[in-house]
Amino acid sequence: MTTPRHGLLFVVSAPSGAGKTSLVSALIERVDGLGVCVSHTTRPRRSKETDGVNYHFVSTETFVEMIRNDAFLEHADVFGNYYGTALATVEQARRVGEDLILEIDWQGAAQVRRLISDAISIFILPPSRAALEERLKGRGQDAPEVIERRLSQAVEEMSHHGEFDYLVVNDEFDTALDDLTAVVRAERLRCGPQTQALGSRLDDLLDTRRTFQ
Repeated sequence: MTTPRHGLLFVVSAPSGAGKTSLVSALIERVDGLGVCVSHTTRPRRSKETDGVNYHFVSTETFVEMIRNDAFLEHADVFGNYYGTALATVEQARRVGEDLILEIDWQGAAQVRRLISDAISIFILPPSRAALEERLKGRGQDAPEVIERRLSQAVEEMSHHGEFDYLVVNDEFDTALDDLTAVVRAERLRCGPQTQALGSRLDDLLDTRRTFQ
């Protein structure tokens, strides 16, 4: 029985309003064998969100207890709310060969890179400050003071772009989606993952006991 290749881990970060969630959702729809790891958070659930689909919504007490139990691959305090990725979920998915995407902030991405050396990190940039402000206001999800805080924080977040493997500018959505798709395809075609994926085909091609007919 062929052992499944070890799944790839993609880490996608962006300032709030850059379009990360929409791009990742479209990427999941487009690319087979690619899943998103649902994070835990203590922030309130928004009206259009579903527990267990968008996030695992938990109390602060539950989250802190999970931290004490070393249950998270990464976690961070973002705008006064905790966010974290369950370690067991990531390990199990990769063990059976599933490629995963983590949608996390730059702090979480730094933690993941320290713990998982082969993680592939992507940072999504808005085309301009004006576009970022327009998108945040257009969402209609946050109070004006929250939007101002997110815009101020965005500069700090974007200053960490150089820590990532890939940069994607989300100006035209379809182009940005094509760029993300290209990253996934290229990483899957690297020699290491391909050697695992091809398995028996490579064994057959390299079998010195056989002759060509």
